[in-house]
Amino acid sequence: MTAEVMAEVALLPGSRCLASRGVLCAGRAEAKAGSSSGGAMARAWQHPFLNVFRHFRVDEWKRSAKQGDVAVVTDKTLKGAVYRIRGSVSAANYIQLPGSSTQSLGLTGRYLYVLFRPLPGKHFVIHLDVSTKDNQVIRVSFSNLFKEFKSTATWLQFPLVLETRTSQRDLVGLAPSRARWTCLQLDLQDILLVYLNRCYGHLKSIRLCASLLVRNLYTSDLCFEPAISGAQWAKLPVTPMPREMAFPVPKGESWHDRYVHVRFPSDSLKVPSKLIEKSCSPPEAVLLGPGPQPLPCPVASSKPVRFSVSPVVQTPSPTASGRAPLAPRPFLEVSLSQERSDASNVDGPGFHSLEPWAHVEASDVHTAAAGTHVLTHESAEVPVVRTGSCEPPGEEQSWREAALGKNLCPQRGFLPDPVLRLKGVIGFGGHSTRQALWTPDGAAVVYPCHAVIVVLLVDTGEQRFFLGHTDKVSALALDGSSSLLASAQARAPSVMRLWDFQTGQCLCLFRSPVHVVCSLSFSDSGALLCGVGKDHHGRTMVVAWGTGQVGLGGEVVVLAKAHTDFDVQAFRVTFFDETRMASCGQGSVRLWRLRGGALRSCPVDLGEHHTLQFTDLAFKQAQDGCLEPLAAMLFVCSRSGHILEIDCQRMVVRHARRLLPTRTPGGPHPQKQTFSSGPGIAISSLSISPAMCAVGSEDGFLRLWPLDFSSVLLEAEHEGPVSSVCVSPDGLRVLSATSSGHLGFLDTLSRVYHMLARSHTAPVLALAMEQRRGQLATVSQDRTVRIWDLATLQQLYDFTSSEEAPCAVTFHPTRPTFFCGFSSGAVRSFSLEAAEVPVEHTCHRGAITGLTATPDGRLLFSSCSEGSLAQYSCADPHWHVLRVAADMVCPDAPASPSALAVSRDGHLLAFVGPSRCTVTVTDSASLDELLRVDIGTLDLASSRLDSAMAVCFGPAALGHLLVSTSSNRVVVLDAVSGRIIRELPGVHPEPCPSLTLSEDARFLLIAAGRTIKVWDYTTQASPGPQVYIGHSEPVQAVAFSPDQQQVLSAGDAVFLWDVLATTESNQNFPVAPQACEAGSGIGPLEDASSRASELPQQQVPKPSQASLPRLGICARPPEGGDGVRDTRNSGAPRTTCLASYKAFTPARVSCSPHSAKVGTCLPPASGGWLRLKAVVGYSGNGRANMVWRPDTGFFAYTCGRLVVVEDLHSGAQQHWSGHSAEVSTLALSHSAQVLASASGCSSTTAHCQIRVWDVSGGLCQHLISHHSTTVLALAFSPDDRLLVTLGDHDGRTLALWGTTTYDLVSSTRLPEPVHGVAFNPWDAGELTCVGQGTVTFRLLQQRGADISLQVRREPVPEAVGAGELTSLCYGAPPLLYCGTSSGQVCVWDTRAGRCFLSWEADDGGIGSRLVSGSSVGRLRLWAVGAVSELRCKGSGARSSSVFMEHELVLDGAVVSASFDDSVDMGVVGTTAGTLWFVSWAEGTSTRLISGHRSKVNEVVFGPGEAHCATCSEDGSVRVWALASMELVIQFQVLNQSCLCLAWSPPCCGRPEQQRLAAGYGDGSLRIFSVSRTAMELKMHPHPVALTAVAFSTDGQTVLSGDKDGLVAVSHPRTGTTFRVLSDHQGAPISTICVTCKECEDLGVEGTDLWLAASGDQRVSVWASDWLRNRCDLVDWLSFPMPATTETQGHLPPSLAAFCPWDGALLMYVGPGVYKEVIIYNLCQKQVVEKIPLPFFAMSLSLSPGSYLLAVGFAECMLRLVDCATGTAQDFAGHDNAVHLCRFTPSARLLFTAARNEILVWEVPGR
Repeated sequence: MTAEVMAEVALLPGSRCLASRGVLCAGRAEAKAGSSSGGAMARAWQHPFLNVFRHFRVDEWKRSAKQGDVAVVTDKTLKGAVYRIRGSVSAANYIQLPGSSTQSLGLTGRYLYVLFRPLPGKHFVIHLDVSTKDNQVIRVSFSNLFKEFKSTATWLQFPLVLETRTSQRDLVGLAPSRARWTCLQLDLQDILLVYLNRCYGHLKSIRLCASLLVRNLYTSDLCFEPAISGAQWAKLPVTPMPREMAFPVPKGESWHDRYVHVRFPSDSLKVPSKLIEKSCSPPEAVLLGPGPQPLPCPVASSKPVRFSVSPVVQTPSPTASGRAPLAPRPFLEVSLSQERSDASNVDGPGFHSLEPWAHVEASDVHTAAAGTHVLTHESAEVPVVRTGSCEPPGEEQSWREAALGKNLCPQRGFLPDPVLRLKGVIGFGGHSTRQALWTPDGAAVVYPCHAVIVVLLVDTGEQRFFLGHTDKVSALALDGSSSLLASAQARAPSVMRLWDFQTGQCLCLFRSPVHVVCSLSFSDSGALLCGVGKDHHGRTMVVAWGTGQVGLGGEVVVLAKAHTDFDVQAFRVTFFDETRMASCGQGSVRLWRLRGGALRSCPVDLGEHHTLQFTDLAFKQAQDGCLEPLAAMLFVCSRSGHILEIDCQRMVVRHARRLLPTRTPGGPHPQKQTFSSGPGIAISSLSISPAMCAVGSEDGFLRLWPLDFSSVLLEAEHEGPVSSVCVSPDGLRVLSATSSGHLGFLDTLSRVYHMLARSHTAPVLALAMEQRRGQLATVSQDRTVRIWDLATLQQLYDFTSSEEAPCAVTFHPTRPTFFCGFSSGAVRSFSLEAAEVPVEHTCHRGAITGLTATPDGRLLFSSCSEGSLAQYSCADPHWHVLRVAADMVCPDAPASPSALAVSRDGHLLAFVGPSRCTVTVTDSASLDELLRVDIGTLDLASSRLDSAMAVCFGPAALGHLLVSTSSNRVVVLDAVSGRIIRELPGVHPEPCPSLTLSEDARFLLIAAGRTIKVWDYTTQASPGPQVYIGHSEPVQAVAFSPDQQQVLSAGDAVFLWDVLATTESNQNFPVAPQACEAGSGIGPLEDASSRASELPQQQVPKPSQASLPRLGICARPPEGGDGVRDTRNSGAPRTTCLASYKAFTPARVSCSPHSAKVGTCLPPASGGWLRLKAVVGYSGNGRANMVWRPDTGFFAYTCGRLVVVEDLHSGAQQHWSGHSAEVSTLALSHSAQVLASASGCSSTTAHCQIRVWDVSGGLCQHLISHHSTTVLALAFSPDDRLLVTLGDHDGRTLALWGTTTYDLVSSTRLPEPVHGVAFNPWDAGELTCVGQGTVTFRLLQQRGADISLQVRREPVPEAVGAGELTSLCYGAPPLLYCGTSSGQVCVWDTRAGRCFLSWEADDGGIGSRLVSGSSVGRLRLWAVGAVSELRCKGSGARSSSVFMEHELVLDGAVVSASFDDSVDMGVVGTTAGTLWFVSWAEGTSTRLISGHRSKVNEVVFGPGEAHCATCSEDGSVRVWALASMELVIQFQVLNQSCLCLAWSPPCCGRPEQQRLAAGYGDGSLRIFSVSRTAMELKMHPHPVALTAVAFSTDGQTVLSGDKDGLVAVSHPRTGTTFRVLSDHQGAPISTICVTCKECEDLGVEGTDLWLAASGDQRVSVWASDWLRNRCDLVDWLSFPMPATTETQGHLPPSLAAFCPWDGALLMYVGPGVYKEVIIYNLCQKQVVEKIPLPFFAMSLSLSPGSYLLAVGFAECMLRLVDCATGTAQDFAGHDNAVHLCRFTPSARLLFTAARNEILVWEVPGR
């Protein structure tokens, strides 16, 4: 259904050039990946809090519902109106928000505040339906009815009691007689996190049940304190309750004496036991729940509590235990506690369901040509959202998250896949309005809406959808058990689908022998399906299919088919015999029977009625349930009003009756209805129940008759002819459909008619939305204008014009008025309040083609087909014409929603005109022309003149104007200068009539034929759109809803889509590039919302908000500082460090001691079989593991065990090896002559290694060791005489080394973990450490040869917060800057030893003297020039003089950074394995080094070895230039792992037709075009993850294997799978290898020889000729496996490959009795040689040009074997299992991969 791939494209690298500083390699630059934090748009209108009752207008009861005794009363305590809900049964007396279960509140606030008072002596219940990030709906209930806490996967029940008794068991009961007003504060995020380990999404619905008083409900992301006034708040770090939410407190009284505050979950869950205090205050509220026993039941107090830095917990009584709960418990707390960080990034409103049928299947279409039917399909949950990621739950990771040991909500990808989900459909019918069915349980109605099948719950209005048809659905049938649904689509050839009705999965798709199917009928069991239609000659055909095996994985079988010359209007399978059927038509009623594989029919003797035109039939079942034919009667109806009752066994007419109208023509009074002669009523449909007959007729009446037809029981008049009727299975409801597009049912008990759906009867031309009322206006070719309620999808108003057709429509932005343009040239305004036409203007002479208003509602513009443009003033309801300009717009242009466009700020107006080839931009107020762009000259390469079709403005901050053209392009222009900014070529084969850009410029929406295409607008490289099907006719209009949370598309019907990626209201948009260049990219759109600081200091201006970061900082002293710095140290680099990465985490456990016994080595560059050429990747899990000196150009970083030194001029690399474990950190001396590197722990050494390297020679001069745990940090003293090394949090060792001999000078055991260490650059004798809550200053005192440390510890002030200090750097003396784990920067006076200033560095703006990097990827530059002056003010210093000058958002947490002395430019490393060059002057970040985030699964090579491609578990496929290993193209699939990859062979076509086949974890196979940098095709040949893929030798076939052992053979151009081999079923396919069949001695024919190896040590060899559809088994090999074969925690794979130097040989490695390579001869059918190995092999590759064999092991070792001589050589270099090795086709290079690091080896001529 969607195109799931984004491509990141850079220009093919040319020559390297230097930046202004002479160090940046511009040739390595590539487009920076866009990123954006979602959710800001969804929360903006709800911030800082939302009044729920006011927003949903509870007093009007339109968007809410009430049941039972609900009344508005006046409360004396609150002195205002409240709602009283009372009644003996709680479930029957309630207020519900929203009113319908099909709707969702969509409230994203973390906290819900319920202001209520229980009624004395009564019970009450509060139900909340909360949606999680993965769209699981959880019900959370609170009540004093519950006796204990109960929890299921979808329901949490919390007992809430408002009085105290003697025991916890007695707490459950009625509300106390003096129950007080209560503020119930619920932390929805923590409730789901603690009790269900779920991530909170949004609040879906609320139900307040009797008996209680409720004042209001509020949601907010802020934690308010209800008892704090404004005066108290000024002195306390809390947020007071807003005045609107606060309870009134009389003067002189205490809030706690009058009210109760219940907070749940309480902060006590996070407080250690030593902080627990007792309270003798009378408890008022308690929530019972589980927990370790025996534990006290904490009862919260309503008394005020003193504020402290740590939260305070109240415990119940002196007899209760003083221990704090050791596990989360569902207890409510009534107290005041310190406010936590409350920001929460959550998704916007969604569509959810608790019903099991809410999960349905949707087809996946990836075809550019409209109308192409794609036979492949993919499971997608509709309306349930597919998620792979979510936003962080808050600004601070709680202990609950830490206890879970994982990131509950990893950062969302920029463009979710899919980004849209179908929520609702407005429409009915399409091909026919006769197709409407009841489900067997009578709860839902099934009907088609053009190409979509809709299942509608009649009681709730909730919809679900069956998507997959590409044309209108012509027939439907549902079996008797609601198991199978059959559907057929119109237009020849008719494609039919069988669906699993409960799950929505498409079980089977097949073509019908009938050219156009007009009727379908299931047998009651679902085993037989019959269809009727016309063949290609126009003859009537009846077909019977066997469907009994479809649900078991079988196919649909044609049992019989027959032609008939008789007309068939209706066809039914009988309920009493599945082999019998009946049909009726013109002059014919026939009974059919299926016997012996043939369909035969027999006519019923109609006698005098043989000339009637019969329209419908129905069977009557006997009252006693008898199933014999004798008990069944057949009823048929005709257009003449006749109803015949036919005996099915005798095949004769038993009774004939005729329905006459109730009114005679011209008669004043109704007459009795009879069945005598006269003009009858044309009956179109009838339905029979055991007690009555429902009849629908063309006079618009639905009539209910008894079966003896004595009199009419009930009738209902419709607005059009009734086309279909259907009685529900219980006989209580009668469904009716009309040819005018109405669908509803008549309730026979209440005699009330309920409308289910209305529809336009012709295509919709345009739409418009109104935000405040949630209304939609549509105009259609049926000459109607209709107003719809978007919440219920029901029609509100209908305006019909018989003389002129409406063409365009738009709402007034602020008033309940809409404007409509007509074909006569009139523009009229319609008031939705007065329901009249107040004003009409007819200044146009032609049909209206465009209509739009400015966002402020002051001006309205209209254009017509004669080329005139009119401007109106809409400042008052009596709007009037201001200007009419002739020959402005293009004449004869079709009406389009995008014909006119007004900029988002209302200042500019754009349109196509005065010719088709020009686009004009005018001033909206004066209509003065500002810009005219000739579209026809933009495409110089085209031979024909281009013309503009539609225009659209982007956000005002971008200044973009988008134009769709007749050459199928979308051109993005600068709205001021008219220059081309970018271009999207080939958006669709046909020009698009409508396009729109979201307010945050993230998504571009295009109406593309019968599909909707969504483009990632932030990626300039045009990765390709997501495509959404559903419409059967061209889409005329697309639009975002005003809140940007939904998308509407209009064509044959109106579709409402949920946007699954939250949009943002405030953006810092990127500056448009200066030229249109291929491969350049628009920078990421960065979140720019802000929030108030909670610290007791002034707020620094800030542009963005995100989760609380972990900071690292670096700085230089400002000019004019109060100190003089030694010029010798001026070039020292600065580094960043983070709290979240305060401990280095190795990528793997150290290798086995076996590797030491082998004696592996890295041969010198001058000798050996391999020479290391290049390293691809950067260790993002390190810390300060990159150094850069701008004055010398020295640049070094780590990758695994290697230190990589790279020349940024030439790209040449040096590789310094020797570490036995992964390198954790680096440090460069101030003289830049010495580099120190430290590694983590290794099982081969007792201590961690520290190596000291000579920079000039690249040789290791010293190897020292002291730390028994990982070395966390290194630092040289300013004079380079000392080196300090810091152990991690387990070792806590600080060591000093003399750099003369590198002997240990001093070693100290630290009392607490330390996160950072640095020498004072102004005093070599001062060393500073930062850690948990303290700054430690250490003075070095030397007495002779001995050095001692004098320690001075200074605590961190409370104003900074309780977070840990994570990083430090020195500024101008005596300033020291420290970063904290909570996002703060605090400044210390090192002379006085005190902190005098702090500010929130990672919730603010950008500056130029201090750099801070955070764990959320933000890099910020601060101006701190005034900090030195603030030092004199001491603790009174405020942060108003500190501001931010710049900010960049990178692709991961910042772990290392080096900047020049002026902090103008630097290099920054992130956890994503990327090194960025940052230029603050240009405000850019350029990628220098890029690697995969996670495990590399495959390396393949293109023809000619110009490029290679890699795939990874991070979902990316990357194409590299092989000569320089520069990243050229990146294809990214979100939320999927790419497990295998293949490059098409050179013989498959021209070089520009090179393709990549990639297999993914969801079973999909994607074909990428390398030349076009786009995905060509996606197919789904496997239900499970793909593990191997390969092209045939001619490139026309793709072979793929999955983890279940199936091998599929598919066409890469059509996407069809034509063969599936299940010989290996049960074990995953590990290898598929294809080669040309050169050996003719195998005894089989074929062009290809290929093998498949599976995890059960079996290898099959096949010979195939796919063009002739031949595939023959050549050989089958099975190898034994011992009981235990695991090595280093890995199960060795089974690998096999054909020998390139001998086509008859096959090589195999895998788990076996011996560690060896087995060589098998296919001609001799035997093993001819075995090569012993030291370990079990993890990877295998054979050199095409020599007799070399490469084998990788889990012991971090690579072995190269010369098969000709039997010699071998081992190589080290990786720090992980070598799971991949691949020779290039030329055999000159060897690629090896261990986890995400790739090493490229040169193979000298052998």
